[in-house]
Amino acid sequence: MTDRHPADLTDVLASKKEAFQLPEGVIYLDGNSLGVLPKHVPDRIAEVISGEWGTSLIRAWNTHSWIDLPARTGDRIARLIGAPAGSVVACDSTSVNVFKVLSAALSLRPERKVILSDNGNFPTDLYVASGLKQLLDKGHELRIVDPQDVGASITAEVAAVMLTQVDYRTGRVHDMADLTRRAHEAGALAIWDLAHSAGALPVDLTGARADFAVGCGYKYLNGGPGAPAFLYVAPDLQDRVTSPLTGWMGHEAPFAFDLDYRPVTGISRMTVGTPAILALSALHAALDVFDDVDMADIRRKSVSLSELFITEVEAKCPQLQLASPRDPEARGSQVSFRFEDGYAVMQALIARGVIGDFRAPDVMRFGFTPLYLSHRDIVEAVEILRDILETQSWNRPEFRARAKVT
Repeated sequence: MTDRHPADLTDVLASKKEAFQLPEGVIYLDGNSLGVLPKHVPDRIAEVISGEWGTSLIRAWNTHSWIDLPARTGDRIARLIGAPAGSVVACDSTSVNVFKVLSAALSLRPERKVILSDNGNFPTDLYVASGLKQLLDKGHELRIVDPQDVGASITAEVAAVMLTQVDYRTGRVHDMADLTRRAHEAGALAIWDLAHSAGALPVDLTGARADFAVGCGYKYLNGGPGAPAFLYVAPDLQDRVTSPLTGWMGHEAPFAFDLDYRPVTGISRMTVGTPAILALSALHAALDVFDDVDMADIRRKSVSLSELFITEVEAKCPQLQLASPRDPEARGSQVSFRFEDGYAVMQALIARGVIGDFRAPDVMRFGFTPLYLSHRDIVEAVEILRDILETQSWNRPEFRARAKVT
């Protein structure tokens, strides 16, 4: 298939695909798990390695502003998630940042003992919450409900409502503004995980009045495998909280080398140790692709791509069952289908150049990244999926063998 799809003729983001290094013959539907490499990032990293580290050595912390890179990168992410400058910092991993912001939230509500989440939350967030409550040993309870029951479960016992905005399996989207409002009305704080939101759909942390947020840099932000994560603290809370990990980068005078900890003012108090400059530089550079992009355009194209995908799959692959919300307004930038042998089908797809991923027990996930996908890509991907299902070419031992990463 070489003809352009009609929707591609009016695509205002079509030229963005040239900014990414995509292997020939690959249709990449897994940007919700690991983003594609922007073409200019390798040159930027080479410059950091040879021109900055190699030439300036330790002087680069000042001469190349390495020391400010977490805050500068955070400000670039802030624009994409509806946050003001000085409220986001890029650092650590998402899991570590969940630990920090949840601990901070609980410290603001010491009389309350319930952490409310749902069973659609990313498991690591729940693991961190469980570990933190054991560490605190103050009688906290992690209460997990169905996603649709979160609103009704926000009671006066709840200290913090901790949710992932976009469900990692199904793409179901929580109403951030509504649930944050309900949390505040009940006297609780709202923590949002934006791992499957940032860079994929418009987010308005300020408008929703969110208290805390976290997210990763390696999915839709294209920062590379294991890229630094980010965290947000509402401006009115920043000087009322302290990170439970009181490392030297959060100190008001890290190079005074005082033996007593005094937190710096602002968002930097949530940082801990020495920033990973090479990884941060890759993320900072990758964010260039968003400089001239309107998140509303990304969202419109995302919906168009995902709607086309659902229509094509349901017409050509009736064996599959839609696992995502049918309403695009209730769905993030991914679509999931259920199939008993979904793992094997996905491996067969990958072998044919259509890369998605699988989540147990039977969910095939397909991510839609408007910056480097076309509507023609979607039609071609579904045609390959149809052929695999009709011929049952997925039913081979090599496709059933489970790898460590699915």
